[in-house]
Amino acid sequence: MPVPEPVVPRPGPRASRRPTYTVCAALLLLLTGCAAAGTAPGPTAVRADAHAPTGGVGAAGPGAAAARGPAAPTGPLEIRMLGQTARSAIPAESRQALVVTGNSPHSSEATAVLYTRDDPTVGWQPAAGPWPAHNALHGWTDEHRVNDLRTPIGVYGLTAAGGLLEAPGTELPYVQSPAFTVSGEGFDGESLEGSFDYVIAIDYNRVPGASPLDPTRPLGEERGGGIWLHVDHGGPTQGCISLPEDRMEELLRILDPAKVPVIVMGDVAALTR
Repeated sequence: MPVPEPVVPRPGPRASRRPTYTVCAALLLLLTGCAAAGTAPGPTAVRADAHAPTGGVGAAGPGAAAARGPAAPTGPLEIRMLGQTARSAIPAESRQALVVTGNSPHSSEATAVLYTRDDPTVGWQPAAGPWPAHNALHGWTDEHRVNDLRTPIGVYGLTAAGGLLEAPGTELPYVQSPAFTVSGEGFDGESLEGSFDYVIAIDYNRVPGASPLDPTRPLGEERGGGIWLHVDHGGPTQGCISLPEDRMEELLRILDPAKVPVIVMGDVAALTR
């Protein structure tokens, strides 16, 4: 918005003055990916046409529009910090989107915010977060490969969950198994125990709806897999997104397969494309 020109007072009465490792020990061999903080945009949304020009037929002239002030934005709300590429990749039927924003292309720290779109005429609304998160040690990539220690950028479904612990109450298909046991240390020397107490499979190079433990890789083994949301262990992951345990429990209770939940993830620059 242009800065108004200063007003030079005319002579007369004086005006008043106002004044953002070693994980998966046994499980890593099966999954070929781990399933292992800066500042990111907050939980805001913007109207789809908020930047459209105002005025039109019937306006009383430029002075009249200025006198009335800017027209109120109309149309459904969009997630403000997402660019057209990310927005268009979200399925039209999705009503839940977890947006994970990395601080930079090479950062392992991120922020997560859950948005909902229960009324398409209203659009996206922040529903939970922001929450602190971790991603892969070396940051982000548009073309994930096995052992590159980067998290894949993109929009992916969230269709199945599991963990070492009993489900905290979730509508997602949930597999409880001792196969989610993990030990060892992370990249910063932190304990990995409990990291897979709760996991949500991210549908990157996997069969949507299958167990998080399913080893099938539709894109090929070289493209990696086993990319999950899981409990944060206090350091970078091998490729996954990690959240504090209480936030994982909360997310599991909120996500609903009927609302076609997705995760939108990447560094700031990638998500604004």
